[in-house]
Amino acid sequence: MTALSSTTAPVSSGQSYALKHKTVGDIRGHFFVPSYQRGYRWDPSDVMRLLDDIRDSGGKGYSLQPIVVKLHRDAEQPEKQEWELIDGQQRLTTLYLIFRYMEKDAKQGFGAPYSIFYQTRAGSQEYLKTLDEAIHGTNIDYFHLYQAYQAIDTWFKRSGDIYARNHAAGKIHSYLFESVRVIWYEAPFDVKAIPLFTRLNVGRIPLTDAELVKAALLSKARSVSPDRAHEIAAQWDGIERDLHHSDIWSFIAGLQSGADDERYPTRISLLLDTLADQQPRDNDAGQRHHTFDALQGLIEKDFSGFWKEVVALHAQILGWHDVPGAYNRIGYLVATGAKIGHVVTAAKGKRKSEFEQYLTLSITNYLGIGDDDFEDLDYEEKKRGYPKLLDLLLLMNVETCSRAGLRFPFIHHVGQNWSLEHIHAQNADALNKADQWRTWLSTHERAIEAFGTHNESHARLKADIQAAINEIDSGRSGGFTGERFNALSMRILQLLNTDTLADHSIRNLALLSSSDNSRLNSSVFEVKRQMILELDRAGKYVPPCTRNVFLKYYAAADAQQPHFWSEQDKTSYLDAIRDLLKPYLS
Repeated sequence: MTALSSTTAPVSSGQSYALKHKTVGDIRGHFFVPSYQRGYRWDPSDVMRLLDDIRDSGGKGYSLQPIVVKLHRDAEQPEKQEWELIDGQQRLTTLYLIFRYMEKDAKQGFGAPYSIFYQTRAGSQEYLKTLDEAIHGTNIDYFHLYQAYQAIDTWFKRSGDIYARNHAAGKIHSYLFESVRVIWYEAPFDVKAIPLFTRLNVGRIPLTDAELVKAALLSKARSVSPDRAHEIAAQWDGIERDLHHSDIWSFIAGLQSGADDERYPTRISLLLDTLADQQPRDNDAGQRHHTFDALQGLIEKDFSGFWKEVVALHAQILGWHDVPGAYNRIGYLVATGAKIGHVVTAAKGKRKSEFEQYLTLSITNYLGIGDDDFEDLDYEEKKRGYPKLLDLLLLMNVETCSRAGLRFPFIHHVGQNWSLEHIHAQNADALNKADQWRTWLSTHERAIEAFGTHNESHARLKADIQAAINEIDSGRSGGFTGERFNALSMRILQLLNTDTLADHSIRNLALLSSSDNSRLNSSVFEVKRQMILELDRAGKYVPPCTRNVFLKYYAAADAQQPHFWSEQDKTSYLDAIRDLLKPYLS
Protein backbone atom coordinates (compact mmCIF):
# COMPACT_ATOMS: atom_id res chain seq x y z
CA MET A 1 0.00 0.00 0.00
CA THR A 2 1.38 3.41 -0.90
CA ALA A 3 1.49 6.38 1.43
CA LEU A 4 -1.77 8.22 1.93
CA SER A 5 -2.51 11.35 -0.05
CA SER A 6 -2.27 14.73 1.63
CA THR A 7 -5.98 14.72 2.36
CA THR A 8 -6.00 11.33 4.03
CA ALA A 9 -2.53 11.18 5.53
CA PRO A 10 -2.04 9.83 9.03
CA VAL A 11 -2.32 12.71 11.42
CA SER A 12 0.86 14.55 12.31
CA SER A 13 1.92 15.70 15.72
CA GLY A 14 0.63 19.17 14.99
CA GLN A 15 -2.97 18.18 14.37
CA SER A 16 -5.78 17.79 16.89
CA TYR A 17 -7.06 14.23 16.98
CA ALA A 18 -7.92 11.43 19.36
CA LEU A 19 -7.56 7.70 19.29
CA LYS A 20 -8.52 5.35 22.08
CA HIS A 21 -10.51 2.30 23.03
CA LYS A 22 -14.12 2.89 24.03
CA THR A 23 -16.49 0.29 25.31
CA VAL A 24 -19.63 0.23 23.21
CA GLY A 25 -21.60 1.38 26.24
CA ASP A 26 -19.44 4.50 26.50
CA ILE A 27 -20.37 5.77 23.03
CA ARG A 28 -22.46 8.93 23.31
CA GLY A 29 -23.82 11.57 21.00
CA HIS A 30 -25.63 11.91 17.69
CA PHE A 31 -24.07 10.30 14.61
CA PHE A 32 -25.07 11.42 11.16
CA VAL A 33 -24.45 9.34 8.06
CA PRO A 34 -23.47 11.74 5.23
CA SER A 35 -24.95 11.62 1.75
CA TYR A 36 -21.83 10.11 0.13
CA GLN A 37 -22.45 6.81 1.93
CA ARG A 38 -24.95 4.16 0.96
CA GLY A 39 -27.44 2.93 3.52
CA TYR A 40 -27.36 -0.05 5.84
CA ARG A 41 -26.50 -3.29 4.01
CA TRP A 42 -25.47 -6.00 6.48
CA ASP A 43 -27.19 -9.30 5.89
CA PRO A 44 -28.46 -11.65 8.64
CA SER A 45 -25.27 -13.74 8.67
CA ASP A 46 -23.17 -10.63 9.40
CA VAL A 47 -25.45 -9.73 12.29
CA MET A 48 -25.39 -13.21 13.81
CA ARG A 49 -21.61 -13.39 13.44
CA LEU A 50 -21.25 -10.18 15.43
CA LEU A 51 -23.49 -11.53 18.18
CA ASP A 52 -21.55 -14.80 18.21
CA ASP A 53 -18.28 -12.89 18.60
CA ILE A 54 -19.64 -10.78 21.46
CA ARG A 55 -20.98 -13.86 23.25
CA ASP A 56 -17.77 -15.86 22.68
CA SER A 57 -15.64 -13.05 24.11
CA GLY A 58 -16.96 -14.19 27.48
CA GLY A 59 -16.42 -10.86 29.18
CA LYS A 60 -12.75 -10.64 28.22
CA GLY A 61 -11.45 -7.62 26.35
CA TYR A 62 -12.63 -7.80 22.75
CA SER A 63 -12.10 -5.12 20.10
CA LEU A 64 -14.39 -4.44 17.17
CA GLN A 65 -13.21 -2.71 14.02
CA PRO A 66 -12.48 1.03 14.21
CA ILE A 67 -15.20 3.63 14.28
CA VAL A 68 -13.86 6.63 12.34
CA VAL A 69 -15.58 9.91 13.14
CA LYS A 70 -15.11 13.63 12.75
CA LEU A 71 -16.55 16.14 15.19
CA HIS A 72 -19.40 18.01 13.53
CA ARG A 73 -20.76 20.00 16.45
CA ASP A 74 -19.15 20.21 19.87
CA ALA A 75 -21.01 20.42 23.16
CA GLU A 76 -20.12 20.34 26.84
CA GLN A 77 -22.17 17.21 27.38
CA PRO A 78 -21.00 14.18 25.33
CA GLU A 79 -24.55 13.03 24.64
CA LYS A 80 -25.22 16.31 22.82
CA GLN A 81 -22.18 16.21 20.53
CA GLU A 82 -22.71 15.53 16.82
CA TRP A 83 -20.33 13.34 14.85
CA GLU A 84 -19.90 12.70 11.16
CA LEU A 85 -19.70 8.91 10.88
CA ILE A 86 -16.97 8.33 8.26
CA ASP A 87 -16.45 4.60 8.76
CA GLY A 88 -18.34 2.11 10.90
CA GLN A 89 -21.95 2.79 9.89
CA GLN A 90 -22.74 -0.91 9.51
CA ARG A 91 -21.31 -1.88 12.91
CA LEU A 92 -22.71 1.08 14.81
CA THR A 93 -26.16 0.59 13.30
CA THR A 94 -26.15 -3.13 14.11
CA LEU A 95 -25.16 -2.39 17.71
CA TYR A 96 -27.98 0.17 17.85
CA LEU A 97 -30.44 -2.53 16.72
CA ILE A 98 -29.08 -4.96 19.32
CA PHE A 99 -29.56 -2.37 22.08
CA ARG A 100 -33.08 -1.69 20.82
CA TYR A 101 -33.97 -5.40 20.79
CA MET A 102 -32.63 -5.92 24.31
CA GLU A 103 -34.70 -2.98 25.60
CA LYS A 104 -37.93 -3.77 23.73
CA ASP A 105 -38.03 -7.56 23.56
CA ALA A 106 -35.63 -8.80 26.24
CA LYS A 107 -36.25 -6.15 28.90
CA GLN A 108 -32.61 -5.20 29.33
CA GLY A 109 -31.33 -1.63 29.57
CA PHE A 110 -32.63 1.55 28.06
CA GLY A 111 -31.72 1.17 24.42
CA ALA A 112 -28.67 2.55 22.64
CA PRO A 113 -26.82 5.38 24.42
CA TYR A 114 -26.45 7.16 21.08
CA SER A 115 -28.61 8.02 18.08
CA ILE A 116 -28.13 7.76 14.31
CA PHE A 117 -29.59 10.06 11.68
CA TYR A 118 -29.06 10.43 7.96
CA GLN A 119 -28.15 13.52 5.96
CA THR A 120 -30.44 12.61 3.05
CA ARG A 121 -32.50 9.69 4.40
CA ALA A 122 -34.88 11.15 6.97
CA GLY A 123 -37.20 8.18 6.49
CA SER A 124 -34.48 5.72 7.53
CA GLN A 125 -34.00 7.57 10.80
CA GLU A 126 -37.71 7.22 11.58
CA TYR A 127 -37.75 3.59 10.48
CA LEU A 128 -34.99 2.79 12.99
CA LYS A 129 -37.48 3.76 15.70
CA THR A 130 -40.43 1.71 14.41
CA LEU A 131 -39.00 -1.17 12.33
CA ASP A 132 -42.50 -1.53 10.90
CA GLU A 133 -42.92 -4.89 9.19
CA ALA A 134 -45.74 -3.53 7.01
CA ILE A 135 -43.48 -1.16 5.08
CA HIS A 136 -40.13 -2.96 5.23
CA GLY A 137 -40.39 -3.94 1.56
CA THR A 138 -40.97 -0.40 0.26
CA ASN A 139 -37.37 0.80 0.65
CA ILE A 140 -34.03 -1.00 0.34
CA ASP A 141 -32.75 0.57 3.58
CA TYR A 142 -35.90 -0.46 5.46
CA PHE A 143 -35.58 -3.99 4.10
CA HIS A 144 -32.03 -4.49 5.40
CA LEU A 145 -32.76 -2.86 8.76
CA TYR A 146 -35.79 -5.10 9.26
CA GLN A 147 -33.88 -8.23 8.19
CA ALA A 148 -31.10 -7.40 10.65
CA TYR A 149 -33.60 -6.96 13.47
CA GLN A 150 -35.23 -10.29 12.64
CA ALA A 151 -31.77 -11.92 12.69
CA ILE A 152 -31.21 -10.51 16.19
CA ASP A 153 -34.57 -11.91 17.28
CA THR A 154 -33.71 -15.33 15.82
CA TRP A 155 -30.33 -15.34 17.54
CA PHE A 156 -31.73 -14.59 20.99
CA LYS A 157 -34.59 -17.08 20.59
CA ARG A 158 -31.99 -19.82 20.20
CA SER A 159 -31.29 -19.29 23.91
CA GLY A 160 -34.70 -20.67 24.86
CA ASP A 161 -37.82 -19.18 26.44
CA ILE A 162 -38.32 -15.59 27.55
CA TYR A 163 -36.38 -16.15 30.78
CA ALA A 164 -33.40 -17.65 28.95
CA ARG A 165 -33.50 -14.84 26.38
CA ASN A 166 -33.53 -12.28 29.17
CA HIS A 167 -30.51 -13.98 30.74
CA ALA A 168 -28.62 -14.06 27.42
CA ALA A 169 -29.47 -10.42 26.79
CA GLY A 170 -28.21 -9.55 30.26
CA LYS A 171 -24.82 -11.05 29.44
CA ILE A 172 -24.59 -9.33 26.08
CA HIS A 173 -25.63 -6.03 27.65
CA SER A 174 -22.98 -6.43 30.33
CA TYR A 175 -20.26 -7.26 27.79
CA LEU A 176 -21.11 -4.21 25.67
CA PHE A 177 -20.67 -1.91 28.67
CA GLU A 178 -17.68 -3.62 30.27
CA SER A 179 -15.44 -5.43 27.78
CA VAL A 180 -16.47 -5.10 24.13
CA ARG A 181 -14.69 -2.08 22.71
CA VAL A 182 -14.42 -0.14 19.51
CA ILE A 183 -11.24 1.56 18.36
CA TRP A 184 -12.38 5.18 18.41
CA TYR A 185 -10.51 7.14 15.75
CA GLU A 186 -11.35 10.81 15.64
CA ALA A 187 -10.09 12.27 12.38
CA PRO A 188 -8.53 15.73 12.56
CA PHE A 189 -10.70 18.69 11.68
CA ASP A 190 -8.70 19.51 8.53
CA VAL A 191 -8.88 15.98 7.09
CA LYS A 192 -11.44 15.79 4.30
CA ALA A 193 -14.02 13.13 5.03
CA ILE A 194 -14.87 11.96 1.50
CA PRO A 195 -11.32 10.92 0.45
CA LEU A 196 -10.87 9.18 3.81
CA PHE A 197 -14.18 7.35 3.36
CA THR A 198 -13.17 6.37 -0.19
CA ARG A 199 -9.89 4.97 1.04
CA LEU A 200 -11.47 2.96 3.86
CA ASN A 201 -14.52 1.67 1.99
CA VAL A 202 -14.28 1.95 -1.78
CA GLY A 203 -10.55 1.20 -1.91
CA ARG A 204 -10.89 -1.29 0.95
CA ILE A 205 -7.71 0.01 2.57
CA PRO A 206 -8.38 -0.20 6.32
CA LEU A 207 -6.60 1.72 9.01
CA THR A 208 -3.40 -0.15 9.82
CA ASP A 209 -2.12 -1.04 13.27
CA ALA A 210 0.83 1.29 12.72
CA GLU A 211 -1.48 4.23 11.98
CA LEU A 212 -3.53 3.48 15.08
CA VAL A 213 -0.45 3.09 17.28
CA LYS A 214 1.09 6.29 15.92
CA ALA A 215 -2.10 8.24 16.50
CA ALA A 216 -2.47 6.93 20.06
CA LEU A 217 1.21 7.54 20.83
CA LEU A 218 1.30 11.10 19.51
CA SER A 219 -2.04 11.92 21.11
CA LYS A 220 -0.72 10.82 24.50
CA ALA A 221 2.62 12.59 24.00
CA ARG A 222 0.96 15.82 22.92
CA SER A 223 -1.16 15.85 26.07
CA VAL A 224 2.11 15.99 28.05
CA SER A 225 4.36 18.03 25.75
CA PRO A 226 3.84 19.15 22.13
CA ASP A 227 7.63 19.26 21.70
CA ARG A 228 7.91 15.63 22.79
CA ALA A 229 5.21 14.68 20.26
CA HIS A 230 7.19 16.40 17.48
CA GLU A 231 10.36 14.59 18.57
CA ILE A 232 8.64 11.19 18.51
CA ALA A 233 7.09 11.91 15.11
CA ALA A 234 10.53 12.75 13.69
CA GLN A 235 12.07 9.60 15.19
CA TRP A 236 9.20 7.52 13.79
CA ASP A 237 9.92 8.82 10.29
CA GLY A 238 13.65 8.15 10.73
CA ILE A 239 13.04 4.53 11.74
CA GLU A 240 10.73 4.08 8.76
CA ARG A 241 13.44 5.40 6.42
CA ASP A 242 16.06 3.05 7.88
CA LEU A 243 13.80 0.04 7.44
CA HIS A 244 13.34 0.94 3.78
CA HIS A 245 17.01 0.14 3.16
CA SER A 246 16.80 -3.11 1.22
CA ASP A 247 19.70 -4.83 2.99
CA ILE A 248 18.06 -4.17 6.37
CA TRP A 249 14.53 -5.09 5.34
CA SER A 250 15.54 -8.28 3.56
CA PHE A 251 17.34 -9.72 6.58
CA ILE A 252 14.70 -8.94 9.22
CA ALA A 253 11.57 -9.55 7.13
CA GLY A 254 12.79 -12.03 4.51
CA LEU A 255 11.12 -9.84 1.88
CA GLN A 256 12.16 -7.76 -1.07
CA SER A 257 11.41 -4.06 -1.09
CA GLY A 258 7.84 -3.66 -2.26
CA ALA A 259 6.94 -7.27 -1.47
CA ASP A 260 3.99 -8.00 0.83
CA ASP A 261 3.13 -4.32 1.14
CA GLU A 262 -0.38 -5.34 2.16
CA ARG A 263 1.03 -6.90 5.32
CA TYR A 264 3.63 -4.20 5.94
CA PRO A 265 2.34 -0.97 4.37
CA THR A 266 4.77 0.70 6.74
CA ARG A 267 7.99 -1.04 7.72
CA ILE A 268 7.77 -0.03 11.36
CA SER A 269 4.77 -2.37 11.53
CA LEU A 270 7.21 -5.28 11.85
CA LEU A 271 8.76 -3.73 14.96
CA LEU A 272 5.34 -3.05 16.46
CA ASP A 273 4.23 -6.63 15.72
CA THR A 274 7.38 -7.87 17.44
CA LEU A 275 6.69 -5.85 20.58
CA ALA A 276 3.02 -6.84 20.56
CA ASP A 277 3.92 -10.52 20.38
CA GLN A 278 5.84 -10.14 23.64
CA GLN A 279 2.72 -9.03 25.50
CA PRO A 280 0.42 -11.51 27.26
CA ARG A 281 -3.02 -11.62 25.64
CA ASP A 282 -6.16 -13.67 25.41
CA ASN A 283 -5.53 -15.80 22.32
CA ASP A 284 -6.26 -12.92 19.96
CA ALA A 285 -3.27 -13.35 17.66
CA GLY A 286 -5.50 -13.78 14.63
CA GLN A 287 -7.74 -10.83 15.42
CA ARG A 288 -7.47 -7.76 13.25
CA HIS A 289 -5.72 -4.88 15.04
CA HIS A 290 -4.36 -7.26 17.67
CA THR A 291 -1.06 -5.33 17.57
CA PHE A 292 -2.78 -2.07 18.44
CA ASP A 293 -4.87 -3.80 21.09
CA ALA A 294 -1.74 -5.27 22.69
CA LEU A 295 0.21 -2.00 22.68
CA GLN A 296 -2.48 0.55 23.46
CA GLY A 297 -2.40 -0.21 27.17
CA LEU A 298 1.38 0.28 27.29
CA ILE A 299 1.01 3.64 25.55
CA GLU A 300 -1.67 4.78 27.98
CA LYS A 301 0.36 3.65 30.99
CA ASP A 302 3.77 5.02 29.94
CA PHE A 303 4.01 6.33 26.39
CA SER A 304 7.63 7.42 26.86
CA GLY A 305 8.68 4.00 28.13
CA PHE A 306 6.89 2.32 25.24
CA TRP A 307 8.61 4.54 22.69
CA LYS A 308 12.00 3.81 24.27
CA GLU A 309 11.32 0.12 23.59
CA VAL A 310 10.64 0.85 19.91
CA VAL A 311 13.82 2.93 19.63
CA ALA A 312 15.84 0.24 21.42
CA LEU A 313 14.55 -2.47 19.08
CA HIS A 314 15.44 -0.32 16.07
CA ALA A 315 18.96 0.21 17.48
CA GLN A 316 19.34 -3.52 18.11
CA ILE A 317 18.48 -4.31 14.49
CA LEU A 318 20.97 -1.71 13.24
CA GLY A 319 23.58 -3.22 15.56
CA TRP A 320 23.04 -6.69 14.10
CA HIS A 321 23.20 -5.20 10.61
CA ASP A 322 26.68 -3.85 11.36
CA VAL A 323 28.07 -7.25 12.41
CA PRO A 324 28.25 -9.58 9.36
CA GLY A 325 28.32 -12.77 11.42
CA ALA A 326 25.14 -11.92 13.33
CA TYR A 327 23.50 -10.37 10.27
CA ASN A 328 24.12 -13.49 8.20
CA ARG A 329 22.92 -16.04 10.72
CA ILE A 330 19.84 -14.04 11.67
CA GLY A 331 19.10 -13.45 7.99
CA TYR A 332 19.45 -17.17 7.31
CA LEU A 333 16.99 -18.06 10.07
CA VAL A 334 14.48 -15.51 8.79
CA ALA A 335 14.98 -16.65 5.17
CA THR A 336 14.19 -20.21 6.24
CA GLY A 337 11.01 -19.31 8.09
CA ALA A 338 11.88 -17.97 11.55
CA LYS A 339 10.30 -14.75 12.82
CA ILE A 340 12.58 -11.89 13.75
CA GLY A 341 10.48 -11.52 16.90
CA HIS A 342 11.62 -14.93 18.13
CA VAL A 343 15.24 -13.88 17.67
CA VAL A 344 14.62 -10.59 19.49
CA THR A 345 13.03 -12.39 22.43
CA ALA A 346 15.86 -14.92 22.59
CA ALA A 347 18.49 -12.16 22.60
CA LYS A 348 17.12 -10.59 25.78
CA GLY A 349 19.51 -10.94 28.71
CA LYS A 350 22.11 -12.86 26.71
CA ARG A 351 25.78 -11.95 26.47
CA LYS A 352 27.28 -11.75 23.00
CA SER A 353 28.80 -15.23 23.21
CA GLU A 354 25.53 -16.72 24.50
CA PHE A 355 23.56 -15.11 21.69
CA GLU A 356 26.02 -16.43 19.11
CA GLN A 357 25.60 -19.91 20.58
CA TYR A 358 21.83 -19.51 20.36
CA LEU A 359 22.01 -18.60 16.67
CA THR A 360 24.27 -21.55 15.88
CA LEU A 361 22.08 -23.97 17.83
CA SER A 362 18.92 -22.60 16.17
CA ILE A 363 20.36 -23.25 12.72
CA THR A 364 21.51 -26.72 13.81
CA ASN A 365 18.04 -27.56 15.12
CA TYR A 366 16.40 -26.23 11.96
CA LEU A 367 18.61 -28.32 9.70
CA GLY A 368 18.39 -31.51 11.75
CA ILE A 369 21.20 -33.06 9.71
CA GLY A 370 24.16 -35.00 11.06
CA ASP A 371 27.76 -34.88 9.91
CA ASP A 372 27.51 -38.51 8.87
CA ASP A 373 24.37 -38.28 6.73
CA PHE A 374 24.41 -35.00 4.81
CA GLU A 375 26.40 -36.69 2.03
CA ASP A 376 23.54 -39.16 1.55
CA LEU A 377 20.88 -36.53 0.80
CA ASP A 378 19.58 -37.10 -2.71
CA TYR A 379 18.34 -34.59 -5.29
CA GLU A 380 15.76 -37.13 -6.46
CA GLU A 381 14.20 -37.45 -2.98
CA LYS A 382 11.79 -34.51 -3.22
CA LYS A 383 10.18 -34.71 0.22
CA ARG A 384 13.31 -34.33 2.36
CA GLY A 385 16.45 -34.59 0.27
CA TYR A 386 15.81 -31.75 -2.17
CA PRO A 387 14.66 -29.10 0.37
CA LYS A 388 17.44 -29.97 2.81
CA LEU A 389 20.02 -29.69 0.04
CA LEU A 390 18.66 -26.23 -0.75
CA ASP A 391 18.99 -25.28 2.94
CA LEU A 392 22.56 -26.59 3.14
CA LEU A 393 23.77 -24.85 0.01
CA LEU A 394 22.18 -21.56 1.05
CA LEU A 395 23.93 -21.87 4.42
CA MET A 396 27.22 -22.63 2.66
CA ASN A 397 26.90 -19.37 0.72
CA VAL A 398 25.95 -17.43 3.85
CA GLU A 399 28.83 -18.89 5.85
CA THR A 400 31.29 -18.17 3.03
CA CYS A 401 30.37 -14.49 3.29
CA SER A 402 30.67 -14.58 7.09
CA ARG A 403 34.19 -15.98 6.95
CA ALA A 404 35.16 -13.22 4.54
CA GLY A 405 33.70 -10.59 6.90
CA LEU A 406 30.95 -9.73 4.39
CA ARG A 407 27.18 -9.51 4.65
CA PHE A 408 25.35 -12.07 2.53
CA PRO A 409 23.17 -10.24 -0.04
CA PHE A 410 19.76 -11.45 1.16
CA ILE A 411 18.18 -8.79 -1.03
CA HIS A 412 19.14 -10.93 -4.05
CA HIS A 413 18.00 -14.16 -2.42
CA VAL A 414 14.56 -13.31 -1.01
CA GLY A 415 11.70 -13.24 -3.46
CA GLN A 416 13.53 -15.53 -5.90
CA ASN A 417 12.72 -19.14 -6.67
CA TRP A 418 15.88 -21.13 -6.06
CA SER A 419 16.73 -24.55 -7.38
CA LEU A 420 19.50 -27.11 -7.35
CA GLU A 421 21.76 -27.14 -10.38
CA HIS A 422 23.76 -30.23 -11.28
CA ILE A 423 27.31 -29.01 -11.68
CA HIS A 424 27.86 -31.62 -14.36
CA ALA A 425 24.96 -33.34 -16.15
CA GLN A 426 25.33 -36.86 -17.52
CA ASN A 427 22.57 -36.88 -20.13
CA ALA A 428 20.38 -34.77 -22.39
CA ASP A 429 17.24 -36.92 -22.14
CA ALA A 430 15.05 -34.02 -21.04
CA LEU A 431 15.42 -32.24 -24.39
CA ASN A 432 12.72 -32.98 -26.97
CA LYS A 433 12.38 -29.92 -29.21
CA ALA A 434 14.40 -28.87 -32.25
CA ASP A 435 15.33 -25.46 -30.79
CA GLN A 436 16.53 -27.18 -27.60
CA TRP A 437 18.60 -29.61 -29.64
CA ARG A 438 20.18 -26.80 -31.62
CA THR A 439 21.12 -24.80 -28.52
CA TRP A 440 22.53 -27.88 -26.80
CA LEU A 441 24.59 -28.91 -29.84
CA SER A 442 25.91 -25.40 -30.40
CA THR A 443 27.04 -24.87 -26.80
CA HIS A 444 28.62 -28.31 -26.58
CA GLU A 445 30.45 -27.73 -29.85
CA ARG A 446 32.10 -24.74 -28.19
CA ALA A 447 32.86 -26.90 -25.14
CA ILE A 448 34.72 -29.39 -27.36
CA GLU A 449 36.72 -26.53 -28.90
CA ALA A 450 37.66 -25.27 -25.42
CA PHE A 451 39.58 -28.45 -24.66
CA GLY A 452 42.31 -27.53 -27.12
CA THR A 453 42.92 -31.20 -28.01
CA HIS A 454 42.18 -31.89 -31.66
CA ASN A 455 42.35 -35.22 -33.44
CA GLU A 456 40.51 -36.97 -36.22
CA SER A 457 37.79 -38.23 -33.87
CA HIS A 458 37.14 -34.71 -32.55
CA ALA A 459 37.08 -33.27 -36.07
CA ARG A 460 34.60 -35.90 -37.26
CA LEU A 461 32.34 -35.27 -34.25
CA LYS A 462 32.43 -31.50 -34.81
CA ALA A 463 31.55 -32.00 -38.47
CA ASP A 464 28.58 -34.16 -37.51
CA ILE A 465 27.44 -31.52 -35.01
CA GLN A 466 27.61 -28.77 -37.62
CA ALA A 467 25.73 -30.91 -40.13
CA ALA A 468 23.00 -31.55 -37.56
CA ILE A 469 22.70 -27.82 -36.77
CA ASN A 470 22.42 -27.01 -40.49
CA GLU A 471 19.73 -29.66 -40.90
CA ILE A 472 17.75 -28.27 -37.96
CA ASP A 473 18.09 -24.75 -39.38
CA SER A 474 16.78 -25.89 -42.75
CA GLY A 475 13.50 -26.87 -41.11
CA ARG A 476 12.87 -29.71 -43.51
CA SER A 477 9.87 -31.85 -42.64
CA GLY A 478 10.94 -35.24 -41.31
CA GLY A 479 14.56 -34.05 -41.07
CA PHE A 480 16.58 -34.20 -37.89
CA THR A 481 14.84 -36.45 -35.33
CA GLY A 482 14.98 -37.06 -31.61
CA GLU A 483 16.49 -40.46 -32.21
CA ARG A 484 19.36 -38.94 -34.18
CA PHE A 485 19.86 -36.24 -31.52
CA ASN A 486 20.07 -38.86 -28.76
CA ALA A 487 22.67 -40.81 -30.71
CA LEU A 488 24.76 -37.70 -31.42
CA SER A 489 24.46 -36.37 -27.85
CA MET A 490 25.62 -39.74 -26.53
CA ARG A 491 28.84 -39.45 -28.58
CA ILE A 492 29.39 -35.91 -27.29
CA LEU A 493 28.80 -36.90 -23.67
CA GLN A 494 31.13 -39.87 -23.98
CA LEU A 495 33.84 -37.43 -24.96
CA LEU A 496 33.07 -34.76 -22.36
CA ASN A 497 32.00 -36.86 -19.38
CA THR A 498 34.63 -38.18 -17.04
CA ASP A 499 32.09 -40.58 -15.50
CA THR A 500 28.86 -42.10 -16.70
CA LEU A 501 26.83 -42.52 -13.51
CA ALA A 502 24.36 -39.81 -12.51
CA ASP A 503 25.40 -38.05 -9.30
CA HIS A 504 22.54 -36.45 -7.35
CA SER A 505 24.49 -35.81 -4.13
CA ILE A 506 25.55 -32.47 -2.70
CA ARG A 507 29.05 -32.81 -4.18
CA ASN A 508 27.56 -32.36 -7.66
CA LEU A 509 25.03 -29.64 -6.83
CA ALA A 510 25.07 -25.86 -6.63
CA LEU A 511 22.49 -23.17 -5.90
CA LEU A 512 21.02 -21.23 -8.81
CA SER A 513 17.85 -19.27 -9.51
CA SER A 514 15.18 -21.32 -11.26
CA SER A 515 15.17 -19.00 -14.28
CA ASP A 516 18.93 -19.35 -14.80
CA ASN A 517 18.79 -23.08 -14.06
CA SER A 518 16.43 -23.62 -16.99
CA ARG A 519 19.06 -22.16 -19.32
CA LEU A 520 21.83 -24.43 -18.03
CA ASN A 521 19.80 -27.62 -17.66
CA SER A 522 21.23 -30.84 -19.15
CA SER A 523 24.57 -29.27 -20.05
CA VAL A 524 28.01 -30.58 -19.16
CA PHE A 525 30.41 -28.72 -16.88
CA GLU A 526 32.28 -26.72 -19.52
CA VAL A 527 29.05 -25.41 -21.08
CA LYS A 528 27.71 -24.40 -17.69
CA ARG A 529 31.01 -22.79 -16.74
CA GLN A 530 30.86 -20.56 -19.81
CA MET A 531 27.21 -19.66 -19.15
CA ILE A 532 27.89 -18.84 -15.47
CA LEU A 533 30.70 -16.53 -16.53
CA GLU A 534 28.35 -14.85 -19.01
CA LEU A 535 25.74 -14.33 -16.27
CA ASP A 536 28.39 -12.90 -13.97
CA ARG A 537 29.72 -10.53 -16.64
CA ALA A 538 26.16 -9.39 -17.38
CA GLY A 539 25.74 -8.32 -13.75
CA LYS A 540 23.24 -11.04 -12.82
CA TYR A 541 23.42 -12.33 -9.28
CA VAL A 542 25.18 -15.68 -9.02
CA PRO A 543 25.59 -17.08 -5.47
CA PRO A 544 29.26 -16.87 -4.45
CA CYS A 545 29.75 -20.61 -3.96
CA THR A 546 28.14 -21.37 -7.33
CA ARG A 547 30.54 -18.95 -8.99
CA ASN A 548 33.43 -20.51 -7.07
CA VAL A 549 32.47 -24.00 -8.24
CA PHE A 550 32.61 -23.09 -11.91
CA LEU A 551 35.84 -21.14 -11.44
CA LYS A 552 37.36 -24.27 -9.88
CA TYR A 553 38.01 -22.39 -6.63
CA TYR A 554 37.66 -25.57 -4.59
CA ALA A 555 39.91 -27.69 -6.82
CA ALA A 556 43.13 -29.12 -5.44
CA ALA A 557 46.24 -27.08 -6.12
CA ASP A 558 47.66 -29.73 -8.43
CA ALA A 559 44.51 -30.01 -10.56
CA GLN A 560 45.48 -29.38 -14.18
CA GLN A 561 42.24 -29.22 -16.17
CA PRO A 562 39.60 -26.46 -15.94
CA HIS A 563 37.01 -28.05 -18.21
CA PHE A 564 35.87 -31.23 -16.41
CA TRP A 565 34.14 -31.76 -13.07
CA SER A 566 36.19 -34.71 -11.98
CA GLU A 567 35.94 -37.10 -9.08
CA GLN A 568 38.82 -35.25 -7.45
CA ASP A 569 36.94 -31.95 -7.88
CA LYS A 570 33.84 -33.44 -6.23
CA THR A 571 35.90 -34.61 -3.27
CA SER A 572 37.53 -31.20 -2.84
CA TYR A 573 34.14 -29.49 -3.07
CA LEU A 574 32.66 -31.87 -0.49
CA ASP A 575 35.55 -31.15 1.88
CA ALA A 576 34.88 -27.41 1.55
CA ILE A 577 31.17 -27.92 2.25
CA ARG A 578 31.92 -30.01 5.32
CA ASP A 579 34.38 -27.43 6.64
CA LEU A 580 31.89 -24.56 6.25
CA LEU A 581 28.87 -26.42 7.62
CA LYS A 582 30.58 -28.34 10.43
CA PRO A 583 29.41 -25.97 13.22
CA TYR A 584 25.79 -26.56 12.19
CA LEU A 585 25.76 -30.34 11.72
CA SER A 586 24.50 -32.37 14.66
